[in-house]
Amino acid sequence: MGATDVFLLLITHPLEFRTLAQYWLYHEEKRDITSADEFETSGYNRDTMKRCRHLLDLTSRSFSSVIKEVDGELARVICLFYLVLRGLDTIEDDMTIDDSVKQPLLRNFAKHCVTPGWTFTGSGPREKDRQLLVEFDCVVPELLLLAPSYRDVILDICDKMANGMADYAHQAHKTGTMGPESMEDLDLYCHYVAGLVGEGASRLFSASGKEAPWLGDQLTLSNAMGLLLQKTNVLRDFREDVDAGRLFWPRAIWGERFGFADPREMYKPENEKRALWALSAMTLDALRHAVDSLEYISLLKTQSVFNFCAIPQTMAMATLAICFMNPAVFHRNVKIRKAAAAKLIMRSTNPRDVAYIFRDYARDIHAKAVPSDPNFLAISVACGKIEQWCERYYPSFVILTPSGHKLDESDARAVIAHRDARLTQAVRRRKQAEGLDGGRAANGYNVDVDSTVGKDMTTKMVIFAIGGLFLAAVGLAAFIVWMIVMYFS
Repeated sequence: MGATDVFLLLITHPLEFRTLAQYWLYHEEKRDITSADEFETSGYNRDTMKRCRHLLDLTSRSFSSVIKEVDGELARVICLFYLVLRGLDTIEDDMTIDDSVKQPLLRNFAKHCVTPGWTFTGSGPREKDRQLLVEFDCVVPELLLLAPSYRDVILDICDKMANGMADYAHQAHKTGTMGPESMEDLDLYCHYVAGLVGEGASRLFSASGKEAPWLGDQLTLSNAMGLLLQKTNVLRDFREDVDAGRLFWPRAIWGERFGFADPREMYKPENEKRALWALSAMTLDALRHAVDSLEYISLLKTQSVFNFCAIPQTMAMATLAICFMNPAVFHRNVKIRKAAAAKLIMRSTNPRDVAYIFRDYARDIHAKAVPSDPNFLAISVACGKIEQWCERYYPSFVILTPSGHKLDESDARAVIAHRDARLTQAVRRRKQAEGLDGGRAANGYNVDVDSTVGKDMTTKMVIFAIGGLFLAAVGLAAFIVWMIVMYFS
C-alpha cells in the first residue's frame, strides 16, 4: 500500500487502519531466508533458488508469505512443489494453447520437471503466470537437488494432476462445452487440481518428520482441505473465468436447476434472483468440506505447518461469507479486505481460534440466508454442523484465562457442568470411603477427599486392629493354659 492508500484508509476505515497498524507493528517473520544462517535449508545462496523465490512472489503473494515461514528445508520443498503445480495449472488454464499442443505438454509435464534446461514460451501474452514457464529452467535444477523422499512425492502428484487436467481439457475441446456437467464431475475435477495438492502436502509433512507418519495417509481429510480452497476460488472467480472462455460451475446448477441457457445470462439484473440461488448452491457445496478441514487442522502439531494450513482455510471461509448472496460476484472478482486478511493471519494460530473463525463466518452466512432460497434449509444444516463441531471440541462456555479456565456462569450449560462435577466428586468420595478403589481417585484425577471421612476411617482401622490383637492374645493364652492343664492331669 502506498502513502495515499494508507491515508485514505485512515480517513475512511479507521478501525481497519488500526488492525493493519497492529499487524505491521507486532507481526514478526518467523525466519529470514536471506540470512547466511539459513542457507543450508533455504538454498538462498544459489541463484536458481533465489530466482525460484522471486517467481513464488510473482505468482502468489498470499501463499508466498506463509510458505516462507515454514520451518527448515520444508519451506524450500513446498516452494518448489507450488511452482511445479502453478506451472502445470498455467498450461491448463491457457485457452490460447491448442488441444493438440496442450495434451502432450500436460501428460509429460512430470518428465519436463526433471529435464535440465526445459522451458515453455508458448503461453498466451495475457497469461499472468507465463513468466514462470519461461524461466522454468531455474526450477528444474532445484528439484533435482531435493532428497528422493521429497522429489518422488512432487513428481507423483504432478503426474496424477497432469493426466486429470489433460482428460478434462480434451473433453472440453471435443464437446465444445464449458465446465463440468454434474456435481460429481466438479468433485473429481477439484480433486485433480486441488485435492491432490492436499495429499501431496500431507505426504511432504510426514516425509519431513514435522508431522506424524500416518498424516500422509489421511486422504479424505487432505482432499477436503484442497476442495474447500478450490471451490471457494471457483465460486469467487466466476466472472473472470467466464470472460476468459472457461467455467467451472457445473451445468447441473446454473443450467438444469436454475434454467440458464448460458452462464453469461447471470450478469443481467433481471436474472439476479435466480443467479443468487445458483451462487447459494455453490456456497453450500463448498461448506460441506468445512468440518473435514477442521478435523485435519486439529491433527497438526508443528506450529509453522499449522499456520501454513490454517490461514488459507480461514481466508476461504471469509471469502465464502463475503461472496454469499452478493450480486457483485457476477460482475467482478470479490476479495476480502486487507485488514480482514491481516486479522485472520494474526488469529489463525491454534485449533480453538480457527474453529471459532469458521463458526463466526458460518453464522454470517446463515444470517444472510433467506427462506425463499431453495437452499435455505441445507445451508442452515451445513452451518449448524460447523457450530456443532466447534461446541463439541471447544465449548464456548469454557473461557480460557492466563491461570487456566473458568465457566461462563450466564450459560445454562455451566449449571449442568457444575452439577455433573459435584455428582462425580460425590461418587468418587463414596467409593474411596468404601475402600473400593484403594484410596486412589478414578480416571487418574486427584480427588479432594473430605478430611472427616479420612479421620473416621483411620480411627476405625486402629480400633479394629487393637481389638483383633487383644482377641488373638487372649485366645493364645487360653490355648497355652489348656495345654498345661491337660499335660499335668
